[in-house]
Amino acid sequence: MASTEEAVRAERGTLQELAKRHLWMHFTRMSAYDHADVPIIVRGDGCYVYDEHGNRYLDGLSSLFCVNVGHGRADIVQAGAEQAKELGFFTNWSYAHPPAIELAARIASLAPGDLNRVFFTSGGSEAVESALKLSRQYHKLTGKPNKTKVIAREIAYHGTSLGALSATGITDLRTPFEPLTPGGCHVPNTNTYRMPLHMTEADFAEAVAERIEFEGPDTVAAVIMEPVQNAGGCFTPPDGYFQRVREICNEYDVLMISDEVICAWGRLGEWFGCQRYDYQPDMITTAKGLTSAYAPMGAVIASDRVAEPFMQGTTSFTHGFTFGGHPVSSAIAMANLDVFEREGILDNVRSNEPTFREMLESLRDLPIVGDVRGAGYFHAIELVKDRDTRETFDDDEAETLLRGFLSGELYRRGLICRADDRGDPVIQLSPPLIAGPEQFQEIESILRAVLTKAAEHMHVHTPGAHHLHQAPRT
Repeated sequence: MASTEEAVRAERGTLQELAKRHLWMHFTRMSAYDHADVPIIVRGDGCYVYDEHGNRYLDGLSSLFCVNVGHGRADIVQAGAEQAKELGFFTNWSYAHPPAIELAARIASLAPGDLNRVFFTSGGSEAVESALKLSRQYHKLTGKPNKTKVIAREIAYHGTSLGALSATGITDLRTPFEPLTPGGCHVPNTNTYRMPLHMTEADFAEAVAERIEFEGPDTVAAVIMEPVQNAGGCFTPPDGYFQRVREICNEYDVLMISDEVICAWGRLGEWFGCQRYDYQPDMITTAKGLTSAYAPMGAVIASDRVAEPFMQGTTSFTHGFTFGGHPVSSAIAMANLDVFEREGILDNVRSNEPTFREMLESLRDLPIVGDVRGAGYFHAIELVKDRDTRETFDDDEAETLLRGFLSGELYRRGLICRADDRGDPVIQLSPPLIAGPEQFQEIESILRAVLTKAAEHMHVHTPGAHHLHQAPRT
């Protein structure tokens, strides 16, 4: 006899039918599933997840750069359950509770310099939105009310709320929602693989100073940058880049925001990405790996200098979210950080990064592989039509390559990663931070087979085999 749950499901439809009828997935072409199944993931264990049919997949994206300590951690879940029994929820609006207090203190102890004030949010976009609002109100309180603009980098992704979207530098994400919150300005990113011939690496940082001068120094509130830029494919900074940006921010009284929604919590082998690249921001935005995604949570970590004007008299930061600092999420974050320390997660990333990179570099013998870049457990492979000239794929070709072939074929062979063209076509890999050589070997085996077929599918030839190419896109 079927269980009540099974009977209800039979009456209402299968998971596939229900998903197609009712679930509106994020950043998803819903029509893609008119004649195909929705991938339904039902279980996770370590570096792997399983679908409704029992098929196993290596989670090479940490479920969108989130599940840093891996799937199926009963100890983390238990911490949340125990907290829910004690105090399921209470607001942080004029009240405090022990989990949020203890987590804020712990985060401050790990953050560099005087980043001692932690403002909790529900996720990454909210963290960026909060940092941008904080920068505006800070300048108003310090006598510079016209400082409202934010400088970000081209192709950078900083979130989807209207304020965060003004900093996001991806045209296709911005245009459907224009007019945006005013003030978003953009400078070149640090893509050295496609650096224009007239530029040098030093020019990347100087472009920030030039843009501040162009906008008017009295109008610029903040600069926001990721330690390693996600969109476009894991752009790393040239030597001295962030140190020079820090000098520029000091010179023009502009706040420096390190957007570490992805790059914090071990992704680059340190607690924070700014520690890896040795710069001191005024604020850090973070989320994802803070709880390893066992509960939604984000945060802005602000310096004492930025917080100081808000700590006097009747002034307050007139901003907040209902679930910021949620006690269950806070308890889960604490348990997650316990796992980091107890199991040496940062050491695992540091010791295995060279092996991970070496594996990816070994794929350069494939004609479709143009560049390999990134840091820690956050890397990308840029795909090209011609490696000699760095000729990229046009929009139609990228559509055929990424969505018409790669995404489905990688998934079919058991690897979840990101095939992306918010810039030039790339494959991004961001495995759980517990991964090691066994997982790297599995990734290499699948990637080599699929990229070999992709080169054939797109008629990409071995370098040097032909010479009639268009100039590389800059």
